[in-house]
Amino acid sequence: MYQPSGEELKSIEAWFAEYDALAEQGAIEELADLAVFPMNLATDVPDGYAAVRQWTRAEYIEAMKEAMGGGTAGLDLQSKRTPRFISPNLVVVETEATMTIADRKESMHYADLLVRTEDGWAFQTMVQGGWGYGWPAAKRG
Repeated sequence: MYQPSGEELKSIEAWFAEYDALAEQGAIEELADLAVFPMNLATDVPDGYAAVRQWTRAEYIEAMKEAMGGGTAGLDLQSKRTPRFISPNLVVVETEATMTIADRKESMHYADLLVRTEDGWAFQTMVQGGWGYGWPAAKRG
């Protein structure tokens, strides 16, 4: 089992600090610069099964504009992230987050696969339940 160094853990924290700052600003193009495409997505279909997809950069940007609007500033977003290193170049980061929307607290639980590239960390796979509205259920084989 790979044990990350303190410096490796700090590099993940720094990557998410940059991501969070861009998300607050609603800087979707810059967020896309922190990813590797095609991006893998895994979610589920309400009252159904898992659903998987790949997004191009353009599809990611379109989806994030719809989901984030002008950014996350003002949502009082609190995140607890747990990185789990598979190797020095692959890390799954599990996030438990809470945000306030119209005086109502919303909780989210999701995971991202970050991969180390020549330019630094990038997210490549997003896993979160509940995004699969209208998506076909996954099929084996």
